[in-house]
Amino acid sequence: MDKAVDKENVSNWKDSIYNPRTGELLGRTASSWGLILLFYLIFYCFLAGMFALTMWVMLLTLDEYTPKYRDRVPHPGLVIRPNSVDIWVNISDPEKYKTAYVKPLESFLESYNDTEQEKNKLCFSGEYFEQEDNKMEKEACQFKRSLLSSCSGLSDTTFGYGEGQPCVLLKMNRVTPPFAGLEPSALSASISFNSKLLSNVFTPLLYFPTEGRFDKMYFPYYGKKAHGNYVQPLVAVKLLVSPEDYGTEMTIECRVDGSDIRNNDDRDKFLGRVTFRVKVFK
Repeated sequence: MDKAVDKENVSNWKDSIYNPRTGELLGRTASSWGLILLFYLIFYCFLAGMFALTMWVMLLTLDEYTPKYRDRVPHPGLVIRPNSVDIWVNISDPEKYKTAYVKPLESFLESYNDTEQEKNKLCFSGEYFEQEDNKMEKEACQFKRSLLSSCSGLSDTTFGYGEGQPCVLLKMNRVTPPFAGLEPSALSASISFNSKLLSNVFTPLLYFPTEGRFDKMYFPYYGKKAHGNYVQPLVAVKLLVSPEDYGTEMTIECRVDGSDIRNNDDRDKFLGRVTFRVKVFK
């Protein structure tokens, strides 16, 4: 009796997957499966079409040369290279500082080489380089790395790290409104430095170009698509660390100064300024 019940249960279980008498698979006939699959195919094709139509309409409202919304970051920020807020330099370990700092700087400055910059236009210093709106591809002004003098990596291939007087490069963020075709007086901006040891003794600095200013001729910036050859102007700072200061941590704060530029917002420590620490030791 028990064996008959077991056979009946096995038969019912098999029939729930495929019933040879009715031709049903998982409770549905072939025509039923075909109809439901056709329904979902049409349904998802409709959803995909609605998504594609929405994206197409949205893209029609965009200008590939000018951002539609330019108020996300209302004031320019500063960026440093090498990209590190803690620069520890052991002049007795050249392999380490070359890997961490020298090679990234050399790679970053490749687009500033003379062979690359000679393709760009030689502009007039102190004047905005305005270009016609109907000209889709904009010209870019030359910024040769030789302008960075001893921080260019040309005369000193270690950028000062080998002698314990490291160089740091600064640039303004170029995705903010002052770079996107606007010309406020903020573009006549310079970099100010505040450097001191933990003992509050100021560290001597050199910066290049010597006036520490972003020249007007590199503005306005017309966007990545139109301004394909554009490179951001740079300011380099060289820390004149003396052997007496080896092993002492130095805090460097750099600010971009100019009218209409904010660099003292306590809620945003990175707005218009950047702070990093440097320690040189043997």
